[in-house]
Amino acid sequence: MIKNNTVYESEEFRQMLLQASAMQEPPVKDGSLRQAFFLSRCRRIVGQREQETGRRMTCHVVTFGCQMNERDSEKLRGILTLAGFTPAPSEDADFVLYNTCTVRENANVRLYGRLGALSTYRKKNPAMKIALCGCMMQEKDEIERIRKKYRYVSLVFGTHNLYRFAELLCACLLSDEQIIDVVDESDAIVENLPCERTYAFKSGVNIMFGCNNFCTYCIVPYVRGREKSRDPKEIVQEIEHLAGDGVVEVMLLGQNVNSYGKGLAEPVSFAQLLQEVEKVDGIERIRFMTSHPKDLSDELIDVMQHSKKVCPHLHLPVQSGSSRLLKCMNRHYTKESYLDLVARLRKAIPDLSLSTDLIVGFPSETEEDFLETLDLVQRVEYDSAFTFLYSKRAGTPAASMEDQVADDVAHERFDRLLAEVQRIGRRKSSRFEGTIQPVLVEDLNRQEEGYVTGRTPHNLVVHFPGDASMIGTIQDVFLQKAHGFYYTGTVSPAADAD
Repeated sequence: MIKNNTVYESEEFRQMLLQASAMQEPPVKDGSLRQAFFLSRCRRIVGQREQETGRRMTCHVVTFGCQMNERDSEKLRGILTLAGFTPAPSEDADFVLYNTCTVRENANVRLYGRLGALSTYRKKNPAMKIALCGCMMQEKDEIERIRKKYRYVSLVFGTHNLYRFAELLCACLLSDEQIIDVVDESDAIVENLPCERTYAFKSGVNIMFGCNNFCTYCIVPYVRGREKSRDPKEIVQEIEHLAGDGVVEVMLLGQNVNSYGKGLAEPVSFAQLLQEVEKVDGIERIRFMTSHPKDLSDELIDVMQHSKKVCPHLHLPVQSGSSRLLKCMNRHYTKESYLDLVARLRKAIPDLSLSTDLIVGFPSETEEDFLETLDLVQRVEYDSAFTFLYSKRAGTPAASMEDQVADDVAHERFDRLLAEVQRIGRRKSSRFEGTIQPVLVEDLNRQEEGYVTGRTPHNLVVHFPGDASMIGTIQDVFLQKAHGFYYTGTVSPAADAD
């Protein structure tokens, strides 16, 4: 992957760092200046350690879960880099940070497996610091497990105080004791912090945090907290700064972007926010996720229909095609209303690419319920779908529901659904074969030398001949052949002539 290799800082934060470096005591008020003070102190500590050891201090960040976690990890990496750490290619590092997910049980299992595998590195480097953060750290049972069985973990913090990472890092570097700092909730939104972007030319942008929906299978509202929207002016300002730094594509992120703005002093709809983002010079593409079907408005459909920058791709999780199960899931829509929404979307945006999430084996799911899901998939014809076996999460209402579906039944249904999703997806995704599409080049192709890889506005992957100079540019590409869920193509002759 071609990385940015630079840390993005706003001019305001740079000034804060200069101001903080001259301060003897940290500001009492929580916020960016306080974190700048501790970041400045971290730099001195890391510098001293490097003088003592005669080598660079290294770090490695591992991210589990969703794109919001990926965005959080960019901020964590940015702070570590400004603190003086050098990124390491593996967990053989001085400071290892796991940004955790807990949406499904296998994410928890994977984390403990990774922690166990660190024993070799810990023997070689006894001074190694290990930190855990993210959604899984908001679960009290997991915190107790770490406290009792993983005493070698140096630092634990959650989703609500991630912005205090510089302060917690400083404490961790100065202490040999395990530090656990997890809070149940916070109203703070501190976004003016550095980040190290994975890509120089595209970036995620948080527009809101938390969720108010409380779907019965989902742990997210309990670990991410209630919904909080960022000020629209601050969002647009951040995107303007990103555009000035070379970003051409932004992904607006939230657990339910369609409900953005409801808690603001002056309510702003998500559709209105999109219109403001579209005005930013330099931004060529706008994506967003995730959209809850119950809150997707006609206003948003109209904005998408007439926008020149909002990509014609929508991730619209349905979870089930059974109206009975949707009610049990607390989704607040029916199969019929979802199909009506899809019809309105496709009427307004005929070539719209649709993707979704589907759960198999939700408690009390019958064969008839499952067939309703198959029927919906066949009627909607998704370009792609993420299919999941139901994962029981302690603390959610669904975990205590009766009639849990037997594993063998759930797996058999999952296989049938996956086969149908893939069959339809291959056919739908091939509809652009023989056309010329604008492709944002993202990386050198890892399998084929002399090729690059990018995405169309419809979120389709394309491989075609090119070199590193194309990365971050939008190329007109002739899509020669569809190969399931990706294309091979060539740069359009007209583009070569330009």
